[in-house]
Amino acid sequence: AIATGTLRELCERYKREVSETKRGAQKERIRLDMYARRYPELFDRKLTNIQREDVERLIDDRLKEIEPSTMNRDLNLISNVFKYARRWRMMTHNPMTDLMRPKDPEPRNRRISDQEIEQLLVALNYSDDQPITAQRQKVAIAFLVALETAMRQGELARVKWSDVHLDEGYISLPHTITKTAVSRNVPLSDRAIELIQRLERTKETMLGVSAGVVSTMFRKAVADCAIDNLTFHDARHEATTRLAGKLQVLDLARVTGHRDIKQLMTYYNKDARELAELL
Repeated sequence: AIATGTLRELCERYKREVSETKRGAQKERIRLDMYARRYPELFDRKLTNIQREDVERLIDDRLKEIEPSTMNRDLNLISNVFKYARRWRMMTHNPMTDLMRPKDPEPRNRRISDQEIEQLLVALNYSDDQPITAQRQKVAIAFLVALETAMRQGELARVKWSDVHLDEGYISLPHTITKTAVSRNVPLSDRAIELIQRLERTKETMLGVSAGVVSTMFRKAVADCAIDNLTFHDARHEATTRLAGKLQVLDLARVTGHRDIKQLMTYYNKDARELAELL
């Protein structure tokens, strides 16, 4: 028997029984609540009456405000909600069947030049022979360590000193701070160790500044340098491309935390000129 209900009722149950088991529970709740507010007519409709065309109209409306990649992430969540509706016998059909999803943009391939790195270090008031006394200098160290290790901004800001093993040459990232919720060990180059040793162990976290501070100060430095189209995350692309010349692909995937080699390829950005030089 089908215990049908409305999409709103389904989402409330999903938030209680599924979202709450996830690390990103709050984000899922916020996204589902936003859609419920934006589309009350759809969310108050019986599940048995929701069709593919309803989801397509929602997509067309949302694409006026958000990027296709964001829409596709939201569709992954909506698809999972409908999957649980069928599991809970609240509906038998799948409104996502034969759905035409928006096409994701091409992955970023932004490289970072040595000149841009030097400009940013000046803007962040960093040099190797200057003591670390300000937050922006710690942001500079975070950027430089990211270029050495391919660590994400959030990982760098949240890693604790207790997980930093300089004598053994690696940082242990617990699953609670990685994007994939899978722990991994990140090997450190001599340069990365040298940079980390410059930080004082006055706080629990290695960097001593929050991810928000890193993000804000890095964006300001980029703007001050009038550098076009550069984000902190591009350091992960740059580091992955550099590390690919030193490590085999499976070793590289272990370092970056990619479990899918296809995903790893989006971070490998050597251009044809560089490849020609290797040949």
